[in-house]
Amino acid sequence: MSIGFLRQALNALRKQSPSRTSYRVNQWFKWLSPGLSIKRWFLISIGGGLLAILGLAIWIKLTPIFWMFELVRGFLGVITDILPNYISGPLVLLGGFLLLLWGQTRTVGSITKVLRAEGGEELIDVLLAHRRLYRGPKIVVIGGGTGLSTLLRGLKTYSANITAIVTVADDGGSSGRLRQEFGVLPPGDIRNCLAALADEEKLLTELFQYRFRAGDGLTGHSFGNLFLTAMSDITGDLERAVAASSKVLAVRGQVLPATLSDVRLWAELADGRRIEGESNIPKAGGQIVKIGCIPANPPAIPAVIKALKEADYIIIGPGSLYTSLIPNLLVPEIADAIAKADVPRIYICNIMTQPGETEGYTVANHIQAIDAACGDRRLFDAVLVQKKSPSEQSLIRYAQQNSHPVFLDREAVIQLGRRIVPANVLYEDETGIIRHNPQKLARVLVRWYGRANHGR
Repeated sequence: MSIGFLRQALNALRKQSPSRTSYRVNQWFKWLSPGLSIKRWFLISIGGGLLAILGLAIWIKLTPIFWMFELVRGFLGVITDILPNYISGPLVLLGGFLLLLWGQTRTVGSITKVLRAEGGEELIDVLLAHRRLYRGPKIVVIGGGTGLSTLLRGLKTYSANITAIVTVADDGGSSGRLRQEFGVLPPGDIRNCLAALADEEKLLTELFQYRFRAGDGLTGHSFGNLFLTAMSDITGDLERAVAASSKVLAVRGQVLPATLSDVRLWAELADGRRIEGESNIPKAGGQIVKIGCIPANPPAIPAVIKALKEADYIIIGPGSLYTSLIPNLLVPEIADAIAKADVPRIYICNIMTQPGETEGYTVANHIQAIDAACGDRRLFDAVLVQKKSPSEQSLIRYAQQNSHPVFLDREAVIQLGRRIVPANVLYEDETGIIRHNPQKLARVLVRWYGRANHGR
């Protein structure tokens, strides 16, 4: 009889507001999810309350407590005279449980109302997401340019333990002008990574990418570059500026410059020319046979080496081979730390060749260039390549710029001792511009990490 009564009560609750009731019940039970450390403190609170009542009873020699219990016993006696104990017992138990649940819900609701932004997510959903992200693998991503920031947008949904190691060899555009005028390290690539990892990514990206169209000396500069330049001046160097900016912008993970040295790239071409300056190398229009930097062997930031030693997963790329990826590896300590790391390591090969850098390059050519720049060492175990060819519209667009899909020479890659990870991670916009899709790329990388880590 009692079970039937409870079933009728639950059905009545469902009829009141089916969707709202089920939603609220679901939200309540989320607070009991493993890992939130809610259940233990809730039970400790109840135990503390009972212990306090017991202490009060002992202190006042039990007299008021005795009469209170007598009153409760008399009240319960009247109830049991009216209703049998197998009905009144479950009803009182249910009433007590509902009062307790209501009180706790109202308490949590009051806290949630203060902490949650208008129209934002439920506090419990935020806590669960936070717990999941900060339990994610420690991922180190190495690169620069738009490729790195694209990857970070996808990875940040899987882990908050991300370290982006970014090149500081850029000397073109707004970054180049700030580098010449203020003597600061180029902030452009770091700006893109900070925006990609920020919680309010859309708004922050628009703000950081905003370029002044007028003003004496401001024209062409982005707000993000000026912001980081000012922070560098205030804090003393770019590393501290990035760390301070990350706190202000609620960045998920950390962004680190590869070195604090004022690095300048140089390249030797097949026709004997030596080109200096990162922005000048692609414009030279020759085949690169050797690349280096001035000063040679720049020191790495200690935080970079620490991140590589503690990494669970190392990703190189995507990005311009000679002007975004390899400059990071010209820091000997970074290349050494990657080579010694006994964790899954993967290289993301570009989808298209880049005029002035990798014209006619195959996947194996990309791998050989990285190996050669690091003293013919294997810095990664696998290479991720685009499986499906781009659309005809995109192929025509890129062919006009002498850019073509990077050909997968499977046998040559296997002879180089690398595993091939084919995947469809292509994104094409309405104009035919080709990029990696952040979500698809991150999903493939996380799945491969799980399989590679499991096989170790």
